Amino acid sequence: MHSCSVCTIARRVFRVAGECCCHRGRVAPSLDEVSIATKVVDEQFRALPLTALADAALSAARAAGASYADLRVHRLLTQSIRLRDGRVEAISDSTDLGFAVRVIVDGTWGFASHAVLSPDSAVEVARRAVTVATTLRALNRERVELAAEPVYDSAEWVSAYDIDPFEVPTPEKTALLLDYSARLQAADGVDHVTGSLLQVKEQTFYADTFGSRITQQRVRLQPQFEAITVDPAAGVFETMRTLAAPAGRGWEYVTGADGIWDWAGEFAQMPEWLAEKVMAPTVIPGSTDLVLDPSNLWLTIHESIGHATEYDRAIGYESAYAGTSFATPDQLGTLRYGTPIMRVTGDRTEPHGLASVGYDDEGVAGQQWDLVRDGILVGYQLDRVFAPRLGLDRSNGCSYADSAHHVPIQRMANVSLQPDPVADTTTAELISRVEDGLYIVGDKSWSIDMQRYNFQFTGQRFFRIRDGELAGQVRDVAYQATTTDFWGSMEAVGGPSTWVLGGAFNCGKAQPGQVAAVSHGCPSVLVRGINVLNTRAEAGQ
Repeated sequence: MHSCSVCTIARRVFRVAGECCCHRGRVAPSLDEVSIATKVVDEQFRALPLTALADAALSAARAAGASYADLRVHRLLTQSIRLRDGRVEAISDSTDLGFAVRVIVDGTWGFASHAVLSPDSAVEVARRAVTVATTLRALNRERVELAAEPVYDSAEWVSAYDIDPFEVPTPEKTALLLDYSARLQAADGVDHVTGSLLQVKEQTFYADTFGSRITQQRVRLQPQFEAITVDPAAGVFETMRTLAAPAGRGWEYVTGADGIWDWAGEFAQMPEWLAEKVMAPTVIPGSTDLVLDPSNLWLTIHESIGHATEYDRAIGYESAYAGTSFATPDQLGTLRYGTPIMRVTGDRTEPHGLASVGYDDEGVAGQQWDLVRDGILVGYQLDRVFAPRLGLDRSNGCSYADSAHHVPIQRMANVSLQPDPVADTTTAELISRVEDGLYIVGDKSWSIDMQRYNFQFTGQRFFRIRDGELAGQVRDVAYQATTTDFWGSMEAVGGPSTWVLGGAFNCGKAQPGQVAAVSHGCPSVLVRGINVLNTRAEAGQ
């Protein structure tokens, strides 16, 4: 195995045990390289009266006066398993099933949904959607115009996974989770352990009056464990959480059979990291050079780029939930978002991405495009309504609804910072460039203003860098900046070997609120002169 000057210490830092930091990451393969040929949509979903619903709803909508209509059948299977201190605390299973009809009447949207899947219900719902549009027409100030999209007749797409977690018996899953929990619980200094596994299978059928008929299925899961140590005398506690990201993968991800995550190695090292964190000195605040691990940086990307480049926020259409955006369309092509090495893409095709789909909820094929190129804002995330308003001929496929009973809205794609395309710069090499700074691993709390501009982020582990070497942990760290100052301070990005796909299950938006899962890939990065706060001092402790 290759070794480098910082790896003796860094091997204890990175989340894969025994792996050199120079080779800890990997570049995600293209969608064509991920074999999904053997996967088909579950027969239980395909057996629903999908075609009959589409025929009935679309015909009824046209007859009632709609110039356009689409039908979406949405089935969401969810299982949550929670553990605490070696015991199963809760297991919950849920199924959400229904269908929705969306129409355009005289340039105005109408929407209605129902839980009973029958042709008669489809007719009733379609007519109700037309009534809604007719009622709202007097209030509509801007006619709805949809960007063109090819017709996809009888299309089918299944996400890339090996083992459907819903086909694994629940006792088998809980047994593995309890075993993982016990490994942490047995370590010295660990007083409590929590664990959880959230699993989702999402199935949709889409049909519209243009002629598209699309059936899809995707699987995603989020395993997570946290070790807690308590000092009763001092009245304080510390935590350390696993860094495995939620992913569009199957049960093989939890067992480690796919080689993506070394669970045994991380469980063996977490108690050591936690013990060191408890004894670590508090950080000295001030301007500091930072090397940010992908396990930390993904959340900064999500908040300061992902939400900021949602077009509905940028034009003020969305503001009730988490605000608007400083990155307004009048700055498109001119706003200096970051340094020239910065390239950020929106991507609905990333293998195993949480926001990856074959087609969005408006029948638009998944694609990749640039949001920031050479440090300049060059694009937005769009649906079929917003694309023409930006002067584009086609949507980039960012429409999604989390339930049959919610209206599809513009949602975030997998928004990713691209690695160095020329040199495969390692995390160790980035660290070696820093004389006095911090290396930050993992995400924790965060805060950002209503225009996605002023922000503050913390992390799981913070390591001092002295003369290009890691020199033990510190604690009580947060970094603070404006979006453009932060990305404008990025001196270097790691190469493809440092690129990792992070993400979240619970991105919230809209009113009524909707939740979407989204991934963010990124390499390690080096940023200079970022303001670091001492959170204990800021809290007056």
